[in-house]
Amino acid sequence: MSQPGSNPDADTFPRLLLRHAAVRGERVAIREKDLGIWLSWSWRQVADEVRAAACGLAALGFKRGMSVAIVGDNRPRLYWSMAAAQSLGGIPVPLYQDAVAQEMQFVLEDAEVEFAVVEDQEQVDKLLEIRAKYPNLKHIVYDDSRGLRNYPDPELLSFDRLQDSGREFDRAHPDFYVEEIGLGRADDTAVMLYTSGTTGNPKGVCHSHAALIAASRGDIAFDGFTADDEVLSYLPMAWVGDHLFSYAQAMVAGFCVNCPESSETVLNDLREIGPTYYFAPPRVFENLLTSVTIRMEDAAPFKRSMFHHFMAVAKRCGARIMDGRTSDVGLGERLQYFLGDLLVYGPLRNVLGMSRVRVAYTGGAAIGPDLFDFYRSIGVNLKQLYGQTETAVYVCKQPTGKVKLDTVGTPLPGVEIRIADNGEVQVKTPGMLKEYYKRPDATAESITPDGWFMTGDAGFFDGDGHLKIIDRAKDVGRMNDGTLFAPQYIENKLKFFPHIKEAVAFGNERDLCTAFINIDLGSVGNWAERRGIAYSGYTDLAQKDEVYALIQECVEKVNRDLAADPKLGNSQVRRFLVLHKELDADDGELTRTRKVRRNFIAERYAQLVTALFSGAGHCEVEALVKFEDGRTGMIRADVKIREAGTFPVATERAAA
Repeated sequence: MSQPGSNPDADTFPRLLLRHAAVRGERVAIREKDLGIWLSWSWRQVADEVRAAACGLAALGFKRGMSVAIVGDNRPRLYWSMAAAQSLGGIPVPLYQDAVAQEMQFVLEDAEVEFAVVEDQEQVDKLLEIRAKYPNLKHIVYDDSRGLRNYPDPELLSFDRLQDSGREFDRAHPDFYVEEIGLGRADDTAVMLYTSGTTGNPKGVCHSHAALIAASRGDIAFDGFTADDEVLSYLPMAWVGDHLFSYAQAMVAGFCVNCPESSETVLNDLREIGPTYYFAPPRVFENLLTSVTIRMEDAAPFKRSMFHHFMAVAKRCGARIMDGRTSDVGLGERLQYFLGDLLVYGPLRNVLGMSRVRVAYTGGAAIGPDLFDFYRSIGVNLKQLYGQTETAVYVCKQPTGKVKLDTVGTPLPGVEIRIADNGEVQVKTPGMLKEYYKRPDATAESITPDGWFMTGDAGFFDGDGHLKIIDRAKDVGRMNDGTLFAPQYIENKLKFFPHIKEAVAFGNERDLCTAFINIDLGSVGNWAERRGIAYSGYTDLAQKDEVYALIQECVEKVNRDLAADPKLGNSQVRRFLVLHKELDADDGELTRTRKVRRNFIAERYAQLVTALFSGAGHCEVEALVKFEDGRTGMIRADVKIREAGTFPVATERAAA
C-alpha cells in the first residue's frame, strides 16, 4: 500500500490539499482550542476555507510571484493563508511573532511583501508602525478582531471579510481557483523562511514544493507516519521545523494538526490531545523535567521514595528495554520495570502529555545525556535529528533501536554527507534550498561548484556511521597553547544542568577559557526558596554567594569531563561570572531561535570579558534593556567573578 500523498501528480501543496479533500474529506485535518473548546475542521472544510481565502486575496490584487507575510501564533487561518497564497502561485513568508517592528521591517522590505495576514491587534499595531516607513505594505488581514473595531485604516481587513469577498469572486469566476492551481509547478517557491541571523542580517531561504514534499515523504517513510498520526503545533511558524512537521508533512501524510489555545496552555493542551508525534527543542524537554523535579520535591516522603527507587530501575534498564534489547535485562529487572511502568513511568508520561507518543524528536542544539536518557528510560522514544533551514531539516535522524546519546543519527534516505578537509559537514539532500532570495552571492558561497551544501558545522562519523557534530566550523579555534577550543561544545555541556539557562564561552587565542553564565530563574529560584534565601529578582539572585557556589559545582563537573579529553582538556573553564541580566532576543543577544550571538555579546559586554581575563574579582557594569511594552531602561550591577577548580588532563595513552 502506498504512503498517503505519494501520488506523483500531487506535486504541489495546493494539489495535495485537493487530493486529501477528495480521498479523506470527512477526516479531521486541523483543530484549534478556543476559549477552552476544541474546534475541528475536516479536510473538505479546510479546502473550502483555503479556496475562499485565495479568491479573497485575488480580489485584492494578489498575483503570481507576490509575497504575503504570515505573523502570529499557530492558528488554522494562518496555515490556510499559506495554502491560499501557494494556490495563486504566491510565496508565504512567515515571521517570528515575537519579533520587534524593526526586525519585521527588514524582512518585509527584503521579501518585497505587499500583503500580510496576522493574528491579532498586537501584530497589526507593529505592521502599522512599519508601514509608516515601508509604504509598499498595502493590505493587512487580521484573524482576531478584538481591539480592532475602531481602527480607521481602510487597508485593514478581517479574515471573515476576506473570505466573504473571496466567495463572491469565486461565484463570478468559478474556474479561476482550479486553473490557478493547475498553473503551479513543483519547482515553484513554496515558502520563504528567514535564517536566524546569528552573525548578521537574516537571509530568505527559498524552498520549492518539490524539496519540501520530498523531505516530507522521506521522513514519513523513515518513521512510518500515517494519516492516523496527531501532532501539536506550538513552535514558531517562521521556524523551518514547524513548517516541515506541522504543514508540509501534514499535507503529504494527511494527519491531524492541533493548535493550542496559547503558549501558556501548551502543556495542558498536550495532555488533552495526546499526540503520537512530537518535536521540541532541548530547552522544552529540560523545562518539563525541571517541573517534574520540583513537583517531586514537594511530594510526600513515600511518593518521593517510590519515584527515586523506580527511576533508578529505569536508569539501569529502561533504555535497553526501549530499544528492544530485553535479552540484556534480567527477569527481576524486567518485572521491576513493569511495576514501575504501572506506578511511575506511565503516570509520568501522562502528566507530560506523552502517553501516546510513538516518536519524539529534539534538535537545534545539543541535549544533555542525562536528560536524553531520562526520557528514553521512562518509555518515550526520544531521538535526535539534524538539519538546517536550508536543508528543510532533512539530513540525519536516529533510527529507532539504534539511538546513541552523543550523535545526531545516520543520513536520511536520499541524503549524502561528506566531511571536508577542514572538518566541515557538507551535504546533498532532497530538501535542498532553491536559493537565497535576491542573494546569488550568498547562494554561491553556501553551495560548492559540485552541488554540496556547506552546513558550517564541524563533525565526523563514528564507527557505526552516526554523525557527531562538534561545533560551528568557524567557531572552532585554538587557545594559545594549541588546545582545540570549541565554545559551543563547552556551552552545551554547561547548559545540560537545569540551573544554567545560557552560557557563553571565551578562549580563542587566549591563555585560558572563561564563561558568562545565565541562571535559570525558575530552577535556581526554587532552589533558593527551599534554603530560605530571599531575593528580589533575577539580578539580586544572580549575585548571591550561595548561587555562585551552586554554579561553581556545575562548572567544575564540566571541567572534570573536559579533562578526560586530551584534545579539549586545557579548555576547562578557569574563571566565570553570572550575568546580571538574562540574555534576550529583544536586546539582540539571542536570535529568535534562541541561539547565542557570541560576537555581539562579546562587544556589548567587552568590559566584563576584559575583567574575566585580567584576574579581577568583580566588575561594575550597566546594560540597556528593552521591556515588553517597548520602554527601555538601565540595569546596573557589580558583577562578581569567581575561579573554578580544574583537573589534570588525560594523556593520549590514558584516553586510549
